[in-house]
Amino acid sequence: MSTVTETTKTPGAAAEPGRFRLWLRSYWKNKYLMLMLLPCLLYFIVFKYLPMYGVIIAFKDYRLLDGIFGSDWNGLQNFRDLFTGRGFTRAFRNTIILSTYKLIFGFPAPIILALLLNELRVLVFKKVVQTLSYLPYFLSWVVLAGVFLEIFSPSRGVVNYIITSFGGEAIYFFGDKEWFRTLLVSTEVWKQVGWGSVIYLAALASVDTSLYEAAIVDGAGRWKQMIHITLPSLYPVITIMFIFAVGGVINDDFDQVFNFYNQAVYEVGDVLSTYTYRIGIADMQYGLATASGLFINVIALTLIIVTNMIVKRFSKYGLW
Repeated sequence: MSTVTETTKTPGAAAEPGRFRLWLRSYWKNKYLMLMLLPCLLYFIVFKYLPMYGVIIAFKDYRLLDGIFGSDWNGLQNFRDLFTGRGFTRAFRNTIILSTYKLIFGFPAPIILALLLNELRVLVFKKVVQTLSYLPYFLSWVVLAGVFLEIFSPSRGVVNYIITSFGGEAIYFFGDKEWFRTLLVSTEVWKQVGWGSVIYLAALASVDTSLYEAAIVDGAGRWKQMIHITLPSLYPVITIMFIFAVGGVINDDFDQVFNFYNQAVYEVGDVLSTYTYRIGIADMQYGLATASGLFINVIALTLIIVTNMIVKRFSKYGLW
């Protein structure tokens, strides 16, 4: 009596090698494109991922002469000192307030500008406006800070000249607690709005023109076309940009604040990045500075994950 032995094949075992060969063949087919991507990958590996080992300084009593691996471990002591340190609560509060203002006023600004530019039919005028709007993005805050400090100077600034010409008193805007946050937010929006609109204009370029033609046949005007066609076409991009914007609430623009603020406005202008700079560079407390940087990045990652989960619950768009 013969025994017939049946061999049962596991679908996953056969599928995995085939999937890997298909993946490898696809990458080999586009090998020149992957080669062009290589410098970008090397940049992130060398300057972003390899330096991550320095995060362990946040858990050590770091001494410069002993080095990172020679310094003693101190657990979470740096975080305790950070959260109870002088100025941390103020810096954290100012970061949240300024970033929230920038999110409220800065996030919709590029969307509105893109919608307005999309409605322009005179191409020359459209290109001129677009170029002028994103030109400030390429100027550093060092340059812009010098320009704005001169414009709002209490002694020779054009703004105060106009105020005093009408009988008012000169105002030291960047040394006034009531004006400092307003100037930070407004200059940030002015600098970023043009460049931010480029992303939305690129998305609008892919909208099917037949939708507008059908809307015109149905009697829809320019306003209804924008509300029912143009704006919905931006929803995927708006969603992704909003997730990134919320994740950046805990982050602040160090270059901007550092070049504008002074001791007179520390109470309303000192943020986590400038606070970290002072304790790390000026006071040479590297463990505290690293702990502060790690705290900022963990909060930012958490915000992105939570925001993405919330957005995915109410829509089909998200980062993953």
